[in-house]
Amino acid sequence: MSTIPKISTAPIIKARSKITTRSFQNKKQRGEPITMLTAYDYPTSLILDRSGIDSILVGDSLGMVVLGYENTLRVTMEDMLHHCRAVARGAVYALLIGDMPFMSYQVSVEEAVRNAGRFLQEGSMDAIKLEGGQERSEAIRAIVTTGIPVMGHLGLTPQSVHQLGGFRAQGKTAAAAKQLYQDALLLQESGCFSLVLESVPERLADLISNRLDIPTIGIGAGSGCDGQVLVTHDLLGFFDRFTPRFVKKYTDFSAIMGESVSGYISEVESGVFPSTEHSIDMPDEEWELLIGQIGS
Repeated sequence: MSTIPKISTAPIIKARSKITTRSFQNKKQRGEPITMLTAYDYPTSLILDRSGIDSILVGDSLGMVVLGYENTLRVTMEDMLHHCRAVARGAVYALLIGDMPFMSYQVSVEEAVRNAGRFLQEGSMDAIKLEGGQERSEAIRAIVTTGIPVMGHLGLTPQSVHQLGGFRAQGKTAAAAKQLYQDALLLQESGCFSLVLESVPERLADLISNRLDIPTIGIGAGSGCDGQVLVTHDLLGFFDRFTPRFVKKYTDFSAIMGESVSGYISEVESGVFPSTEHSIDMPDEEWELLIGQIGS
């Protein structure tokens, strides 16, 4: 009797080339949008990579969405390297970028270079990201000189949340916008291969993107950037403490997970789970042998 083969519902994984910093530049030149999301663990990294994402950022945002901190300031190098290694085990094609945490690059240029190198040596990252403008140019030059690709980050820089007076949009006045624009040009000149623009006016981000030779990645910066990035936990509705205005939720994992857990609790309490199909059987002869040895 023939049986009908089951049709796999798993996504089709298409072979593709490893994404590099050169891939970013080529995409900008061709006018092709760059896609980036965050990941902090192996299974998420595996799914993102198989889905065709261009780049995975192991962001210090893990402090808030994974570790439960109020902001990113308590995240350490060891935290970052731990999660970077997990992500690197799941991704094959995406460009992997490690976020340098607070105080890992601000103290000295030498320490910045040393910690940046750890992301590649110990974390298996392809590049690093750090926050700041003119004040970080020397460190960026030194890191790039060692052969480590650097992504810059301007606008709302979460590690400066106290200095900025909270998680607030930046570059909304002419003076602030001019400073941000000049910093963007300086970061490019310092050797950054790309630049994140976070929570800045759309027209300013569009202007910077058009003036720079390197690609810009926007988050809350409108559609004029060369690419977009979101925190995956926000995109999936998995982190509901607050949702930034610029986030689009594509599903509500928090509700889905809650319903699944409630179903599990109900079935365990009612005796529905586990059923026979979820249990391991033992051959009758082995069972009878055991009972003969220990008694019924």
